[in-house]
Amino acid sequence: MNIENTKAQMRKGVLEYCILSILEGEDKYASEILDTLKDAKMLVVEGTIYPLLTRLKNAGLLNYRWEESSSGPPRKYYALTENGKIFLRELDSTWGELKNAVNTVTRQKNNNDE
Repeated sequence: MNIENTKAQMRKGVLEYCILSILEGEDKYASEILDTLKDAKMLVVEGTIYPLLTRLKNAGLLNYRWEESSSGPPRKYYALTENGKIFLRELDSTWGELKNAVNTVTRQKNNNDE
């Protein structure tokens, strides 16, 4: 079994949640989203994020607007819709439950190893 593939699948599983969380506070364009993910050590490439942003938009969780840029072409800024905010709150709850469950299981394993 390939550990890198498993790690990539774990990151991919939480990527939508991370993107929605990044957009919770303010509108951002794709490069800012990518930079935030990279700063957090989420290894993501542009080819992954653009289709995901489109899918989230098509699902009604995001919308976007074009804004002129002083340093190049216009930028597409993404924002959460009201449905996106509700969806994010649900994911927050689910993530908390999942995190607690995983911590419980892994702590039990670690305690049994001692």
